[in-house]
Amino acid sequence: MFARQLASRAVPAVRGQSRVAAIRAFSATANARIEYPTVEKGQSLWNFTDEENMLRDTVRKFAVDNIEPIVRQMDEAEIMDPALIQGLFDNGLMGIEVPEEYGGAGMSFTSAIIAIEEIARVDPSVAVLVDVHNTLVNTVFRHHASDAIKEKWLTGLATEKVGSFCLTEPAAGSDAFGLQTTAKLDSSGDFYVLNGTKMWISNSGEADTFLVFANVDPSKGYKGITAFVISKDMGVEIMKKEEKLGIRASSTCVLNFDGIKIPKENVVGEVGKGYKIAIEILNEGRIGIAAQMIGLAQGAFEKAVPYTYQRKQFGKAVGDFQGLNFQFADIATQIEAAKLMTYNAARLQEEKRPFTKEAAMAKYYASVVAQRAAGAAIEWCGGVGFTRDTGIEKYWRDSKIGAIYEGTSNIQLETIAKFIKKEYA
Repeated sequence: MFARQLASRAVPAVRGQSRVAAIRAFSATANARIEYPTVEKGQSLWNFTDEENMLRDTVRKFAVDNIEPIVRQMDEAEIMDPALIQGLFDNGLMGIEVPEEYGGAGMSFTSAIIAIEEIARVDPSVAVLVDVHNTLVNTVFRHHASDAIKEKWLTGLATEKVGSFCLTEPAAGSDAFGLQTTAKLDSSGDFYVLNGTKMWISNSGEADTFLVFANVDPSKGYKGITAFVISKDMGVEIMKKEEKLGIRASSTCVLNFDGIKIPKENVVGEVGKGYKIAIEILNEGRIGIAAQMIGLAQGAFEKAVPYTYQRKQFGKAVGDFQGLNFQFADIATQIEAAKLMTYNAARLQEEKRPFTKEAAMAKYYASVVAQRAAGAAIEWCGGVGFTRDTGIEKYWRDSKIGAIYEGTSNIQLETIAKFIKKEYA
């Protein structure tokens, strides 16, 4: 139902921005639409609901109309266009799973994965903003927040305020529970005092709402970790915005908390249970990153391949040479495999079945395929692919982050290996 409403109220393209002239072969609009048919009681992994298919169509159109014209501009300025962010909210893409009573769409987890994939096909920077906001921040509130917190904070997250997930610290990267940020209960018992530093925090430049993990009792180790919700105006300091290789329009900042007073009512979940929340939510978030990577891989593939059939050498299109034919087939197969792994993990999550191993596999493999596809796309287009005009080189720059955030590739392999040992040792 919501997808139909979404289609009917799609906002117009962001105005006031100049579109960089580009060869039509490199435009996402020039590629044939891929059909995703609905099959009643189908058993294949390509079985999507009517609502999910409609959402895919709507998000694809939104991405082409609103994001594609300003991708290069945002990348080079390293800023997410505020009008675009508003468009994401106006089109319901920042509250996909949030219940309608809180201003959201009330759609499936797979719907969120589809939206992330389709946006990443055009710009992975925008996709990560949508991903972190939906699969991390909103999900923590939906699953763990009290009704009072949901009423106060979740509606804003679904309709107007960007959320940021604040876990990583200078000494707590892959070892996420080595947190040094503290939130000590005041002697009055009415509030906590937050002190510490976070780094590599996505969405922090645009966010109004911050989900912060801090230790209320360091003597308890990770069992003291607790989740809190705070607003920017409570004293969040943005100390530094990182200058990155890729996903440049997505803000990644160092944050400082200096004596911020947090009302005890702002605890999300239970005191001392933050580590459980983080583990649970990062498993879901990894499926979101896999979706970002498969969208990126598909976008690079779709921009590069048509050009090879227009570029002629030795009397025929370079895409007709067997050497390239086989490379196309190989990369297309890898993209398809990564998609199926991602969709499978998403459906397992929806069905409340174990999905940790499958999420790790999807995230790991999709990040590998994204790098391969984006790198190959540059080579297929030769010197043209190496220039900024086509946008293909940006896909490669953006692909590198897939092996790093929300658990490095080695962390994913370690997770998978633990399951293998449990099964066979």
